[in-house]
Amino acid sequence: MDTKIEGIVEIGSKPIVERRATATGLLNLSQTSAEAIQNKAVKKGDVLEASTIAAIQAVKDTPRIVPHCHPIPLEGCTVNWSWEGHSLRCTVHVSAHYKTGIEMEALTGVSAGLLCALDMVKSLEKDEQGQYPETSLSEIKVVEKFKGQ
Repeated sequence: MDTKIEGIVEIGSKPIVERRATATGLLNLSQTSAEAIQNKAVKKGDVLEASTIAAIQAVKDTPRIVPHCHPIPLEGCTVNWSWEGHSLRCTVHVSAHYKTGIEMEALTGVSAGLLCALDMVKSLEKDEQGQYPETSLSEIKVVEKFKGQ
């Protein structure tokens, strides 16, 4: 039996159209970490600044992280942060004109932004046993995808 495994899906004949995608996710933190981020008192530096850079870099590097994604000539990327109680929400919006969708870029940006924030406060999140009882990533999802004509 022969098995064919696709490498990268052929998109050569598809038209170039406007593409936009927005993704979001939450980093659920302890009150201590939330206050440290808000007061810019984290030893590793400004969490939102560093995490914004991580999100943008991840958007640009999505094809290196997710093997079946095409390299896309991105035209825009915005990263927004907001607080929901002790939870930090990251929302990434990406835009381009290309032949394939860009929701994976938005999702990758959100994930990397939240992971960077967690990395910067993980020493504050650990309990006495070195575990993370209050810490989780959640609600990572695409909230909007647009494909022009």
